[in-house]
Amino acid sequence: MRQIEYGSGGGPDSMRIVEVERPSPGPGQILIEVHYAGVNGPDLAQRQGHYPPPPGASPVLGLEAAGRVAELGPGASEWKVGDEVTALVPGGGYADYCVTSERHALPIPAGLTLAEAAGLPETWFTVWANLIEVAHLKAGERVLIHGGSGGIGLSAIGLARLVGAHPFVTVGNAHKAQFCLDFGAEFAIDYRQEDFVARVRQITDQEGVDVVLDVVGGGYLQKNVSVLKRDGRLVQIAFLQGSKVEFDFMPVMIKRLTVTGSTTRRRSVDEKARIRDALLREVWPAFTSGRLRSHLFGVYPLEKVGEAHRIMEGGLHIGKLVLQLRE
Repeated sequence: MRQIEYGSGGGPDSMRIVEVERPSPGPGQILIEVHYAGVNGPDLAQRQGHYPPPPGASPVLGLEAAGRVAELGPGASEWKVGDEVTALVPGGGYADYCVTSERHALPIPAGLTLAEAAGLPETWFTVWANLIEVAHLKAGERVLIHGGSGGIGLSAIGLARLVGAHPFVTVGNAHKAQFCLDFGAEFAIDYRQEDFVARVRQITDQEGVDVVLDVVGGGYLQKNVSVLKRDGRLVQIAFLQGSKVEFDFMPVMIKRLTVTGSTTRRRSVDEKARIRDALLREVWPAFTSGRLRSHLFGVYPLEKVGEAHRIMEGGLHIGKLVLQLRE
């Protein structure tokens, strides 16, 4: 089969297609014939040498894929060969076939294509785990989402609206701001044109927000703390501007804040399966009914994987990018 490998240079041009043996599913696993694979920030970080796969995971890029079940491992019984699925995978999505736990796969929501479904698992596992399980976001609360026009951002807008919360976002230009407003955000702040701290305080009559979901880090950390109201929660899921800063913890004490973070890839099989079950119960029906939607920015043949990575690195996209491996 074909799969993507990358060199030590770390740039998009270091990726290349190679021919390798097709993997075999182990106990409780399924082999997916990949039709589409999602492109995500952790893929870029891994290629750059900043996000090594955990022990036992495939070193091949790709954390989500959609296609057909090609083979069942010993004891696997949730799916049949030929079933169409989209799945969170521990690595290996950028390949003609990949292996994952049968408990991390989901059906294709009615009305969505395989390409659209390929862009769901990584973002939705992430936003559910962090906004619901970690931040305990509730109806009536305000949540500030940085990077609102990306795959994580749009999913977070959708989840906030689904639970009855009020999503605010920061974005990098007016076009992205309008897109997020049309997608369901209540306020969209162009951080290149105005100070998001001052704007959030203005919008909330100086009260602030209950939750911040941040992918930026760096200088945003202290700013995030400043816009949180008492008992607010800051959830960190990436560090585009770095994780090491000088930080004043006094506001954390005074406002009784919670500062936390998490990654998805290093969670156990059982933890990921629990999130899968919650998505299947609470989120997938909302896609079927039309209460939730996805946005696919572009579909790229496997040979154009470098182009997809360059677009994501440049922040030129809105929503999800996916690779196409089959019709």
